[in-house]
Amino acid sequence: MTFTKQTPSPRAAAYEHAGLEALRDAGARVPQVYSCEGATLTIERIDSGGPGVTRHDEEEFGRELAALHATTRTRDEGWGGVDDDPRAFLGLCPVHLPVVDSWEESYLENRVRPLARRAVEEGCLDAEALRLVDRLEARHLGPDEPPTLVHGDLWAGNRMHDHQGRSWLIDPAAQWGHRELDLAMMHLFGGFTEREIGSYDEALPLAEGWQERIPLYQLLPLLVHAILFGGGYGAQTLHALRSVA
Repeated sequence: MTFTKQTPSPRAAAYEHAGLEALRDAGARVPQVYSCEGATLTIERIDSGGPGVTRHDEEEFGRELAALHATTRTRDEGWGGVDDDPRAFLGLCPVHLPVVDSWEESYLENRVRPLARRAVEEGCLDAEALRLVDRLEARHLGPDEPPTLVHGDLWAGNRMHDHQGRSWLIDPAAQWGHRELDLAMMHLFGGFTEREIGSYDEALPLAEGWQERIPLYQLLPLLVHAILFGGGYGAQTLHALRSVA
């Protein structure tokens, strides 16, 4: 069975297609893409639900995510998108994702700072945020790790369980980035268990201080939510910045 998804633009469809293929090539369980024509994606339909998720299913997801994050490339190959086009998206928000020479440039210079400026200009975020964002630098980003293939938008709504309790990843914003992006997103809206995190950590131990860096790596989705939805996301973004800058 198939599922037809209408995306905002041909580039959005191509970006999602490239992400699904990159994740599939790395061994992740994702829907197969049958066609990508214009702004329309036709993909494998995943039937969700069933008798419930077991402890084994949770532990297996942690191991599967660790296996995905074990997919790295050399620093010379750079951090950025999984295809040759720097036009990327997080949800419905365009982001700039060229391949660059450092994680600091990819995360802070190309995304966090421009999105913070946009949010302030559009009245979604207090101007104090710009001063705090300017304080962020490479030392805040944690121990040096090679470019890692990540889902990029791993909230609970982008993880489905099938009838067998297996986890499927959908709607990626895939990139060569930092694995703590996915871990931080998993903590932002809930829906993931401590057992899943523990299983991940056993398979691919997290770096010291990763929990303290969660607010730092939540800045990207929080800024996007502030821009797209307003409400309390601006205040939440400012709180995260104050805790890390």
